[in-house]
Amino acid sequence: MPAALKTDMTGSTLVLTISHPERRNALDPCMYAAGIEALNAAESSRDVRAVVITGEAMCFSSGGNLQRLANNHKLPECEQSEGVRGLHGWVEAIQTSSKPVIAAVEGVAAGAGFSIALACDFLIASETSRFSIAHSRMGLSPDGGATWFLTRALPKATALYLMMSGSDISARRLWELGAITQLAPEAQALPLALQVAANIAKQPEATLASIKELAVGALRNSLPDQLHQEQKHFLLHLRSHETRQRIDAFLAKVNAR
Repeated sequence: MPAALKTDMTGSTLVLTISHPERRNALDPCMYAAGIEALNAAESSRDVRAVVITGEAMCFSSGGNLQRLANNHKLPECEQSEGVRGLHGWVEAIQTSSKPVIAAVEGVAAGAGFSIALACDFLIASETSRFSIAHSRMGLSPDGGATWFLTRALPKATALYLMMSGSDISARRLWELGAITQLAPEAQALPLALQVAANIAKQPEATLASIKELAVGALRNSLPDQLHQEQKHFLLHLRSHETRQRIDAFLAKVNAR
């Protein structure tokens, strides 16, 4: 079967499934384009409250297709760069989406597959899953934002060791280091991710978008700049009708006790 990114709706959650099982869900440029298109469509849809990215057949993704990379070796640089630009476009679409994006990982998340999982706002992984950035074994440096995400999610020495050695790491160890949101029993990563998505979706959509924007901005802003942004978002929501309704409902419950 050809490589594809399958789309499905579960309640208010859009599920994107990386599908190329005969190659352990190796990534393909068609998936990058489909991922960007799906996230753009979700952005303008009131029916989509969250997005989950997962892999088919108990495997998230083994990363880039080495056969395709080998075939690209002698192509002009402009053609070689197309695939990397597509991957990076998908990573940026995940990061800039106002909707929460959750990775549900079973089996292996390697190379660019690990990068896609790291790009998501939440990473739910089964206890038996394993992760690696093995580019160095092929004489390559990481892509997909791996150097950016890993050096922020892990101690610097740990991140450097994973990228330089190409060694894999267990989901439990990544969870202990704080890079994984929640661990799930084997084969339960997707159900848990859908439960997380449903819980998050109970909050106002505009509030979730603000929190994501503020969290991303906090990585580059000074404290005074971040405080200014927090004030702007806080006052915007304070004036909203939905916030007033929620505060009134909460106070009514407290007063009724």
